[in-house]
Amino acid sequence: MGRRDELIAKYAEDLKTKCGIQPDMALLTKVTIGCGPSIYNADASTVAAGQEQELETVKDNFLVKKLGLPDGPQLMDAINQVIETYGRSERNKYRAVVYYMLVKHFGKESAYA
Repeated sequence: MGRRDELIAKYAEDLKTKCGIQPDMALLTKVTIGCGPSIYNADASTVAAGQEQELETVKDNFLVKKLGLPDGPQLMDAINQVIETYGRSERNKYRAVVYYMLVKHFGKESAYA
């Protein structure tokens, strides 16, 4: 099993145990691949939920640019909802897990078809 497969298994475990979500492994794999090399970088692989600038980056670069959603307050509401589901106190919020939950939230699986 390669490093990426190990990370995908870790993300799936987070979705199950911390978020109470049974992951769609094919979609989780595509979202993880879409994150690119950032998944291998300790800092870039996580979302700093306490930093407003980081959440803006998720909104602008992922929700607006990647998923093609129109900008508006509903995007930040969704990000905060995902952070709550993951657990605000959870130290490591993996980017791939956050992105996966956002894709599911907005029903934008087609972005990874």
